[in-house]
Amino acid sequence: MSHAASLPETLPGHPHIARRGASLMIESLPASELAQRFGTPLYVYSRAGIEQAARAYSDAARGRPLALRYAVKANSSLAVLQLLARQGWGFDVVSGGELGRVLAAGGDAARVVFSGVGKTRDEIAAALRAGVQCLNVESLSELERVDRVAGELGLVAPVSLRINPDVDPRTHPYISTGLRNNKFGIAQTQARQAYARCAGLANLRVLGIDVHIGSQITQIGPYLDALDRVLELVHDIERDGITLHHLDLGGGLGIRYADETPPSPGEWIDALYERLQSRGQGHRQVLLEPGRSVVGNAGVLLCRVLTLKDTLERHFAVVDAAMNDLMRPALYEAWQRIEPAQARDGGHSRRYDVVGPVCESGDWLGRDRLLDLREDDVLAILSAGAYGMAMASNYNTRGRAAEVLVDGEQAHLIRERESLDDLLRGERMLAP
Repeated sequence: MSHAASLPETLPGHPHIARRGASLMIESLPASELAQRFGTPLYVYSRAGIEQAARAYSDAARGRPLALRYAVKANSSLAVLQLLARQGWGFDVVSGGELGRVLAAGGDAARVVFSGVGKTRDEIAAALRAGVQCLNVESLSELERVDRVAGELGLVAPVSLRINPDVDPRTHPYISTGLRNNKFGIAQTQARQAYARCAGLANLRVLGIDVHIGSQITQIGPYLDALDRVLELVHDIERDGITLHHLDLGGGLGIRYADETPPSPGEWIDALYERLQSRGQGHRQVLLEPGRSVVGNAGVLLCRVLTLKDTLERHFAVVDAAMNDLMRPALYEAWQRIEPAQARDGGHSRRYDVVGPVCESGDWLGRDRLLDLREDDVLAILSAGAYGMAMASNYNTRGRAAEVLVDGEQAHLIRERESLDDLLRGERMLAP
């Protein structure tokens, strides 16, 4: 079926998801048709949405010594990584598996930053053999381990040290990573000692300094606070005779889930460079590692209503998606907008808790949502492009959802739905 290209009534924060009459559209395709064709639960991404968000960063970076490294943990699907690799992006990975995905998707290892607080010897070796741009080291112990592995391979490891600046990002405590009580990074007070040790190890080459303070950050202030503290360290470290070639300022820019008004990539980057220039550091090579803000609002999770259930206290809409498909509400008590694929007039609206079939009271996707529902209706959970499929599991022996990428009037299946055979593959029974 052909659909007109225009998308009236665009949903705030979701430029390629809109209402056309009663139908919720993802680019030029109705969500209800996608659910019918591919089944539910179903992750659907807008190619135009991802590419538009990526271009906002690329445009802001143009003409500046700034390199973009997409944070793979936000959404590691191969087709998504392929889109970004084709746009010239590099990648920020936090595991050997993510590195393997990037390489399989056509990413350039020389534009990969390997972060993470607990890298194994095998992961370090794989990264060095692949020729990654940099390993972001998070402790003195890890520094020694990287040196040993590099020596065994006869290589020199390019490293940056991640510093914990003790800056409050004003976000959810589970995704705050730059406070001194967090597990991440080397304390600012220990940084000069760590750099001195790094410079004394034969198999390491110091490239830069790294900081990442958290995720879903909706104000520029915390970034500038962290930058100021990093620049103080840069001055001291270089005075000690160690040259730093880049500043890795991390990512974490927030998106709109409800009524948040985060800065645009351009506003964020402009503010960073204004501060850098005011400190005489505008020449510095900067790395940024956005993730959620590239893919988050380009994705939805489609699910189908199985049962409408009333108790003495609540109205429940039991759907076929669950906490294993979308973990954010159960893990963070996160709020994500829920829209019917086909809207009604609202004459029979009730306040529903939208819940899944998993055997946990924490298995909910939305609470107290005003919806006019019937059984078998399709619902769309918005802002699901980041930390949705990437965090999905097989809890309750549930196969993970399929994924589809919409490109105008075309829909491409980019991940098949997991079957029971997929889930049992690799397991072994005991001998008789």
